[in-house]
Amino acid sequence: MTRDRRSPHPRIRSLTLAVAALALGSTALSEAAAPAAAADPGATGISGTRGHDVSSHQGDVNWRKAKANGAKFVYVKATEGTSYRNPHFAQQFNGSRRAGILHGAYHFAHPASSSGKAQARYFVRNGGQWQRDGWTLPPALDLEAGTNGFCHGLGDTRMRAWIESFSLEVRRLTGRNPVIYTSTRWWRRCAGNSPNFAANHPLWLADWGRKRGPLPNGWSYRSIWQHSTSGALPGDQNLFNGSMDQLRRFARG
Repeated sequence: MTRDRRSPHPRIRSLTLAVAALALGSTALSEAAAPAAAADPGATGISGTRGHDVSSHQGDVNWRKAKANGAKFVYVKATEGTSYRNPHFAQQFNGSRRAGILHGAYHFAHPASSSGKAQARYFVRNGGQWQRDGWTLPPALDLEAGTNGFCHGLGDTRMRAWIESFSLEVRRLTGRNPVIYTSTRWWRRCAGNSPNFAANHPLWLADWGRKRGPLPNGWSYRSIWQHSTSGALPGDQNLFNGSMDQLRRFARG
């Protein structure tokens, strides 16, 4: 993800990010991860429905220009931990919708600072809501390295429990399981490469290259692929694993 200027956390450059379906171990959740008929955009090069993600690093975005340059969807950073809010969130989130771009919100996790449940509540109160309007994408959880260590000082058992706590609370408050954004490297090292989240939560994989990289354990495809940190659209460049009609169905849940 693009780091915020005003955020205390530096940009992490070495990610191969993944976001897909989360199955919460013993917890039964019944949300489909992504359109089953969608082809993997990494199979034959870069293809799919174009989108991007932004944070306060991009400031106020020219949404009409982004739409003209091909943006069909965007994820907007809303929060970090339980104290940081993106000061440009309203302009970015509401402005993208007015321009006719599907939008969603994401939360940058600080697993060592407070519980997953507390951070989920903070996120939903400050932009992480979801509605079945065909324009709002499911909330997303950004899992990557932080300033307090690659795995935030947590072992994989505690990390999995934290993710489950966050996910269950988001589900309770919004009716949707969160999309998980992470890298294959981070997931293997920090979540123990657990397959237990793959069935019901969409995977957002950052894999910065034209060829398909390995997926975290349990996921058979990426719902969203962050394939570059720069391009024609503001922020990081992404592809949804399917058509525009499938993206709208994904938004509706």
